[in-house]
Amino acid sequence: MTIILTNDDGVDAPGIRALQEAISEESIIVAPNKQYSGCGHQVTAYQGIKVETRSSAEYSVHGTPADCTRLAMKTIAPDTKLVLSGINAGGNLGTDVYMSGTVAAVREAAMHGIPAIAISHWIKKPLVIDWSVATRWTSRILTDLRSRPLPPGSFWNVNLPHLEPDQPEPKIMMCELSIDPLPVNFRVEGDTYHYYGEYDQRDRTTGTDVDICFGGNITVTQIKL
Repeated sequence: MTIILTNDDGVDAPGIRALQEAISEESIIVAPNKQYSGCGHQVTAYQGIKVETRSSAEYSVHGTPADCTRLAMKTIAPDTKLVLSGINAGGNLGTDVYMSGTVAAVREAAMHGIPAIAISHWIKKPLVIDWSVATRWTSRILTDLRSRPLPPGSFWNVNLPHLEPDQPEPKIMMCELSIDPLPVNFRVEGDTYHYYGEYDQRDRTTGTDVDICFGGNITVTQIKL
């Protein structure tokens, strides 16, 4: 089985290395050369895409996460059987999935009939992500999800909670996406508007992925195209 790893934080981000450690099989990294957070499902169609070959198992792409998946499937590894995206440094909960480059990479795979899983780690400030813990949790999740049937045209979206070191291990919980809007606001400086939002203050409809992840458990949502 050929497994493709990608993300939107960039090929050198610690999250993709943590993801690589979480799987037992060999994999191929095909990831952006820089950060593309929040780029959504942007693709490059009207100009060339430079690809730097670092090794036979690692490629740095001057393009978006969706570009990376397309290139992997069509040129680098046409026998791709699974696409994993992450581990994103920051949550991709609820309506985030429409803006997330992390999620776009696996949505692109699902469009082509390839199973795919996006994995993100919510950041509860001022805590710092412990990538060894994220790797351990991700290994559990992948073992679980890869044993589950996934309907055609669907993919998994996973979010890890941010826990204090002394908290109990989180449960893996299936749930629905929140459709509550993000808290959006702007700070104005002259004629320039700067977006800001308080992620941890977003609405928590009971039982949704936002509520469950903020409550300290791992959320898994099956998303259909």
